[in-house]
Amino acid sequence: MKVTLGLLQHACVAAPAPNLKKTLALAEKAAKQGAQIICTQELFRSQYFCQNEDHANFKLAESIPGPSTEAFQKLAKKHGVVIVASLFEKRAAGLYHNTAVIIDADGSLLGIYRKMHIPDDPLFYEKFYFTPGDTGFKAWQTKFGKIGVLVCWDQWYPEGARLTAMDGAEILFYPTAIGWHPSEKAEYGVNQHGAWETIQRSHAVANGCYVAAVNRIGRETPIGGDGIEFWGQSFIAGTSGQILKKASVDQEEILLHTVDLDTVDVTRTHWPFLRDRRIDAYGDLTKRFRD
Repeated sequence: MKVTLGLLQHACVAAPAPNLKKTLALAEKAAKQGAQIICTQELFRSQYFCQNEDHANFKLAESIPGPSTEAFQKLAKKHGVVIVASLFEKRAAGLYHNTAVIIDADGSLLGIYRKMHIPDDPLFYEKFYFTPGDTGFKAWQTKFGKIGVLVCWDQWYPEGARLTAMDGAEILFYPTAIGWHPSEKAEYGVNQHGAWETIQRSHAVANGCYVAAVNRIGRETPIGGDGIEFWGQSFIAGTSGQILKKASVDQEEILLHTVDLDTVDVTRTHWPFLRDRRIDAYGDLTKRFRD
C-alpha cells in the first residue's frame, strides 16, 4: 500500500490565531497536492514559549477536544486525509500536557499522545509547563496505515520508538521544535544537527519502519537575547534509515513524499530484529541505572 506523507514546515508568530490559520491553509494545500497523512510541527499555534518560565504562557493552552482539534477534524473530513496535530493541552486546572491529536480521514478523533519525555535545558524549560505523558506508547490504525506519534525530546529515546513499533506502527511521526543557540552554532551546530538526524534514522533501522520528523524554521526571541534558531530540515527516512526527502534549513515548505508500506514487512523479514530480541535479558531496562 502506497501512501503520501505531507509535513508542514514553517515559521511561527507570537499570536495563536495567525499560526492556526497558516497551518490549516498549509494542511489544505498539502491535501490538494495529494498528501494522505499530514503532520504539523510541534506546538505550531505559538512561538516556542518554553524559552522562559512565565505563568502567562499557560493562557496559550486549550482543551482537547477544542477549537484547534475541531478545525482539523473538519479539514480531515472535507479532504479525506489523516492529520497529526501538536497542541498545548489544558487537561485540568494546573494540569497541562504537550499533546498530539490523531485524526482519521473521516474526521474522527482516533486518540491522543501526550509527550512522555520532558526536557529541562537552557531555553527549553518544558518541565515548568508540561506534565509527563500518561498515554504510553501506542499506534493507531488509520485509513492510510498504522501510525505512531512521539514528540520532540521523545525522538532521542530508542525505547519509545521500539514500544511504538511493537504496537504495530509502520510510520513514526515526530512533531518537533528544535534548533541552535546562535552563540553555540559555529562550534556545535553541525554535530548537534547530525546527532538529531542520526538517532531518528536509527529508529527506522532498528524497527524496520518509516520515520517522519517535522521541525519549524526561523529565529524566535520572545524574551530578547539571541533566542533559538530553529534548523528546519524536516525529513522522511526509509525503513533502512535512508533519507528519502528532506526540507531546507530556512524555507517554508510542504514536504511531500510517497512511501510504500509493504516495504515494512519486507524489511522486517530480511532484517529480523524483532525476532531475535532477547526479551528474557532486558529486565534491567526498567531500572534507572545498574549500580
